Amino acid sequence: MIELAVKNAKKIRAGHCFVLFINGTFPINIMHSLRNVPELVNIYCATANPVQVIVAETSQGRGILGVIDGENKGAVETDKDIKARKELVRALGYKVK
Repeated sequence: MIELAVKNAKKIRAGHCFVLFINGTFPINIMHSLRNVPELVNIYCATANPVQVIVAETSQGRGILGVIDGENKGAVETDKDIKARKELVRALGYKVK
């Protein structure tokens, strides 16, 4: 996981950023801990989906503008999809409205 994170950070080549890959858990399980790190200003993405990083470059350096998360499925979430998603999150121990 460390090698994968380093490889992707080198591709991004933006200052003041880091890449974290995790295995065996869902990103939602560590978000609270990450948000409590005072040095972290933004979390652009926490997903198991494929992502693309939008980077801008100026004479001062490179910076992350945003992240494209997931793939365009061209679909709209149905009531059945919503129910399945909420059941999964509840099964993971989280409260859902």
